[in-house]
Order: sequence, then C-alpha cells, then structure tokens
Amino acid sequence: MALHAKQGKSPLGSTTSKIYEGDGDRLVEVPSAGPKVTILPSGDPRTADPKRHIRVLWGQHLLDDLVEGHYRTLVCGVNDVDNTHGILGEIFKLVPTSQWTLASATSYAKVFRTAVNIHAKEDREPYILKFDLDRILVLALLRPSGRDFFTLEDIYRGFRTVTQMLEGRADRRPVASISFLGAKSNRLLDHRFDPTGEEPSSEAVLKAMYDAGFQGDFYPPVSAWDTPRTGVFARYPFPAGVDRMREGSS
Repeated sequence: MALHAKQGKSPLGSTTSKIYEGDGDRLVEVPSAGPKVTILPSGDPRTADPKRHIRVLWGQHLLDDLVEGHYRTLVCGVNDVDNTHGILGEIFKLVPTSQWTLASATSYAKVFRTAVNIHAKEDREPYILKFDLDRILVLALLRPSGRDFFTLEDIYRGFRTVTQMLEGRADRRPVASISFLGAKSNRLLDHRFDPTGEEPSSEAVLKAMYDAGFQGDFYPPVSAWDTPRTGVFARYPFPAGVDRMREGSS
C-alpha cells in the first residue's frame, strides 16, 4: 500500500520536503498499481484549532496502537449472540492480564439484554457495555435487539451516551473508535428497515459521531486504504471546500 501526501508546496510555503535518505525518494515512488491513499492537507499547522474535531488515522494499525498504550479507551460494537469475527476477540488475546474472554463478554451481553427486556423495555438502544481490560477500557455499543446490524441512528445514539461517559473523565482519554464499516460480527447499514441495504460512507459515520459530541480518533476500514482516485482528509469536519464542490462551486 502506498500512503502519500499531495505533491507541491507545503502549507508553510516551502517546496515539498525530502522524505527518505539517499535515493529513497526516487525509489519509493507511488506505484501505478496496488492499493494507495492520498492524504490532502487541511488547516494551518502553525496554529492550534480550538474547534472540536475527530482525527482520522489513515494507514495506522489500531491493534498495534492499543498494545503500545496510545489509548485508554476504545469504542467498538458487541452483540449477545456471536462475536467471533469482531475486534473484541483480538483485543482479549492482546491483553493477557484481562479476566474477560470472548465467551464471557458475549454471555455478559446476553445477561444484560435479558435484564433490559424485563426491567427497561422502554429504554432507547443501543446500550453501552463496559469491559475494563486493566489498561484498556472498552465501551461497546450493544447491537439492538432483533437485528444483526447497526444503523447510523444507532451510532448517533450510542456515541451520545459514549460522549457523556467520557465527559470530565481525563482517566478515560485518549479515546479511539473503530469505523463500524466492513464489520463481520456487527455490520453497519444505512437504514433500520432494510437489512439488505448498503453500508454508509465514512463521512456519514463521522458525521453521526461528531453530531453526537464525540471527540477522539477514528480508524477507517482497511478497505478504504485503497482509494487511488479520491483524496482524503485526516480530520473531520472536512474543509468547507468539499461542500462547495458538491454544490457545484470551485
């Protein structure tokens, strides 16, 4: 996979910096074939932006970053039936000091679901389950009852609760979230009543999280690392120019 920034002048006005030693810049050229993603710079790196935003970690490996201690909290999904193909199983393997297993996490979700069905039928889903794995806190959106997928509305509601759980809790930051796109155990679709529908765009997921108040890091699906014709930005909200182009302006 080739991961490169758009060529030309840098935001500081100088020519593009040399990346590699020796002949590396010439040798590590962008291949004509193979997966690649082009990151477009945005904003002024000489000043701090006080506005809330979500960082988009293109080309970064979430599991490595968790193991290396870059995050205290991770947001992901869980269901009460089968999480074999979800990220939870990988995390449990990587944190040997945790007393949680994939089986116990799924069983806990099932017990929680049963209790909710008895005592809180009118509550709005999705619920957030906490798994404290010693050095990593997992906040898992429990997939709504009767469905084998999440919707953007679920993401918005779930992240509204996640935001409240993070507010004023410095011990729960930094925080990262999976994209919920490309998932096998807990897939994400556009609409509630169409189980045969398509996945939403990464932008739609980012908007749902952002509108819910979330501020943290977002790991795009690996499938989105191969977008040779589409430039991407490393933070959300995207520059205003994106909307202007969609409206037909330059």
